[in-house]
Amino acid sequence: MKAIISGGGSGGHIFPAIAIANTIRSRYPESEILFVGAKGRMEMDKVPDAGYKIVGLPIAGLQRKITLENIWKNLQLPFKVLRSRCMVRGIIRRFNPDIVVGVGGFASEPTLSMASRMGYTTLLQEQNSYAGLTNKTLANSAAAICVAYEGMERFFPSEKIVFTGNPVRANIEQMTTTHKEGCNYFFGDDIFPVVLSMGGSLGARSINEMILNSLEFFRTNRVRLIWQTGSRMFHEAEEAVEKANLRDWVQVFQFITHIDLAYAAADVVISRAGAIAISELCMVGKPAVLIPSPNVAEDHQTKNAMALVKKEAALMVRDEKCGVEGLPLVLNLLRDEERKSRMSQAIRQLAAPKATERIVDQIDRLIATGKGIRQ
Repeated sequence: MKAIISGGGSGGHIFPAIAIANTIRSRYPESEILFVGAKGRMEMDKVPDAGYKIVGLPIAGLQRKITLENIWKNLQLPFKVLRSRCMVRGIIRRFNPDIVVGVGGFASEPTLSMASRMGYTTLLQEQNSYAGLTNKTLANSAAAICVAYEGMERFFPSEKIVFTGNPVRANIEQMTTTHKEGCNYFFGDDIFPVVLSMGGSLGARSINEMILNSLEFFRTNRVRLIWQTGSRMFHEAEEAVEKANLRDWVQVFQFITHIDLAYAAADVVISRAGAIAISELCMVGKPAVLIPSPNVAEDHQTKNAMALVKKEAALMVRDEKCGVEGLPLVLNLLRDEERKSRMSQAIRQLAAPKATERIVDQIDRLIATGKGIRQ
């Protein structure tokens, strides 16, 4: 099998893409897989780290905030799109894939739209409950659209939709690490309760500031914290923890490599409400306080979070209120064993295991029927 997988920009797109690639490689050891991403974005590092080749396009997203710099960037965007499409044409012609898979993000649009024009069959993977603009644009030419939420007929042709769930990292889906092992890894013992804070792969300023402004909260309440800051506030957070002499209580990471150990250690998770973050929380069955990002299209993270809140599977705090309400809510949840147990059971019921296998099943189906071969 020869597959091109395109998309990225954040972990929410990259980790599903790598999970799909890993399953293809596991099923077809001689397969050839090429990633197409956006230059300067995190996929250009994460994909090679996972052992795959990637080509970067000079593509960028539309800047929604109105500033002189962003206006200039938006004026350049049509030229970047045209240049990216010209590059993609050559990439596809040389690689000649059996299938082209899009996972959302900047690079997906030029890659999949050009693949369709050239006669290659495309498959989309939509992570969110509110479809992204890129996938909505590409839907009519896709042969199949793999989704993780019910009701996606609002955005896509119903005959193309296949419910698969969201791919999650293998070390999470197959996690066998115990709570004690996770705590020992980060803190050397499992004496105190542990909170895991994640603001997404790029970091979340409001969540980070909530913690940064309340570091003594953890020592005072005898609570430990595993804190993934992202790149933008890592050094500031690390210096603050060091200055406050809180190393026994707070462990700071720019990016948590051994995320399975972090999930195992956590009693409660603070998280954005991106689709992949939620899928991982469902898989590991962790009680969570979700703080949706307000800086996403159509406020889709709030919609993701509310899907869990309505089933009493998570709690939610608005981004603008998290500095005041977030940590007190976390502490109340930590101290309420009965509620934690109920939430853990409820969120685990929403998990969709083997999602990646189902997506690759669809790829197999398209190729077996001849729909994945260029006409």
